Amino acid sequence: MNSKKAILSYAKNTIIDESVAISKIADLLDHSFADAVELIFNSRGRVIITGIGKSAIIANKIVATLNSTGTPSVFMHAADAIHGDLGLVLKDDVVICISKSGNTPEIKVLIPLLKKTKNPLIAITGNMNSMLAEQANFVFNSYVEKEACPNNLAPTTSTTAQLVMGDALAVSLLKIRGFSSNDFAKYHPGGALGKKLYLSVKDLLILNEKPTVSLKSGINEVIIEISEKRLGVTAVTENSRIVGIITDGDLRRMLTKSEDFSKLSAEDIMSKSPKTININAMAIEAMELMESNKISQLLVEDNEQYAGVIHLHDLIKEGII
Repeated sequence: MNSKKAILSYAKNTIIDESVAISKIADLLDHSFADAVELIFNSRGRVIITGIGKSAIIANKIVATLNSTGTPSVFMHAADAIHGDLGLVLKDDVVICISKSGNTPEIKVLIPLLKKTKNPLIAITGNMNSMLAEQANFVFNSYVEKEACPNNLAPTTSTTAQLVMGDALAVSLLKIRGFSSNDFAKYHPGGALGKKLYLSVKDLLILNEKPTVSLKSGINEVIIEISEKRLGVTAVTENSRIVGIITDGDLRRMLTKSEDFSKLSAEDIMSKSPKTININAMAIEAMELMESNKISQLLVEDNEQYAGVIHLHDLIKEGII
């Protein structure tokens, strides 16, 4: 039975072997890559990516990355393509074919069919002497000396190389497209990443009560307001402007310092100059402000008027944290 030390050695060697192989791929990039990127950028069609076996799985991932960064893409399985799915390819589309050997039976059947459509063909292959490389208009050389698999059989390093080449393509297109964080948010509205880019304080505020007391409010009123609004805090306001804040912690400290608090008012125990945030600020800004000040709530202002409270739990619930 292998020891834990041996298992860790296998894993580390795999990572090292693949990282070395990937670093060499950068030197294989040439003008064909740049020309293909410009072609896709200027194309009015989509990117159709095809492959078979493990390369098909990599193709799916590259499609997902391109779609999420502003380049419309569609996956087409190579085996299905020669049985009817070739109809996916439209006039202005660019086709990318992924194959380590470039000579698998399905790919060899598919290539002449793709050439008949006259769509530009980009190859991602590790075999520059293959039929795929020879017939393609552009070739991304993803050659690796060997697989991380000890038998040099299971696609490991080669598929990582294909994936990295796809990432290089996606990032290059993203850069020349001027794809911004706001653009990214449009394509990821439901995910945590997207929410960090588009979710505002105002979006969170509508979910909460608006605890507030005046400077002269008695302690009983303060306690009831904090308890009923269930945010662990209340703003102290004057003419709708924030003048202070009272938290659960302030109430506990009051109990330890005063034996008779029946005559105390909000202004006697409030903390002045509380941390606030504008209603139009992004939720991610609120998170950063809470983290930097080690607090759980923020009072929200709208044109210098008190607008409500957001809580750390609101950010957690939305997946911002």
